[in-house]
Amino acid sequence: MHGTVQTLATLFQQLGLEHDQASIERFIQQHSPLPDDCRLADAPFWDKAQADFLRQQLLADADWAEVVDQLNLSLRG
Repeated sequence: MHGTVQTLATLFQQLGLEHDQASIERFIQQHSPLPDDCRLADAPFWDKAQADFLRQQLLADADWAEVVDQLNLSLRG
């Protein structure tokens, strides 16, 4: 059973970041490209709580996992 479908805006809000479209695009532009050998949660621009949240969501394959994957791909392009 799946829960709520999350969006990049709700992920950014959950991470305590500005979550309007322009801010999300600016964040992705500022932090791209993320090196291939760097896992998203290990990127240097996250604080510990943000990194822990991202890591936990991916490990648990939680509701957030799909949008976390989307952010990961966006940061690599």
